[in-house]
Amino acid sequence: MLSTPWTDRRGRAERIATQAWDHLVSAVESAGDTARSAAGGAEDKVGSARDEAWRRASDAFDALAGRRPHRPWLLILGAGLVGAAIGWAAGTAARNAITRDNEDQIEIVEADAERRSSTLA
Repeated sequence: MLSTPWTDRRGRAERIATQAWDHLVSAVESAGDTARSAAGGAEDKVGSARDEAWRRASDAFDALAGRRPHRPWLLILGAGLVGAAIGWAAGTAARNAITRDNEDQIEIVEADAERRSSTLA
């Protein structure tokens, strides 16, 4: 590569980003060529491979451009709902266990009081 005043001022990170971009472009082009050269019954597999290559290339382009990946809001919402349901079930079970323990203690106390009253009389 020829050295010019502009390329000398570029930082190492920018050179690496340029090289990564060049590799990305060549990978996308070769994936496209591979997808076009596939034949017959492999169209579904090639289509899914092409879609995956396109998604990965798009993600790589976004990363090189400094954009953060999108948040999977549906997954986050689903995990929150599952967590809330588990918390509700655990709370209900704990309340039932505490209530059951209190009822058992009350019965024991009443039985002890009856025994004491019969021994005192």
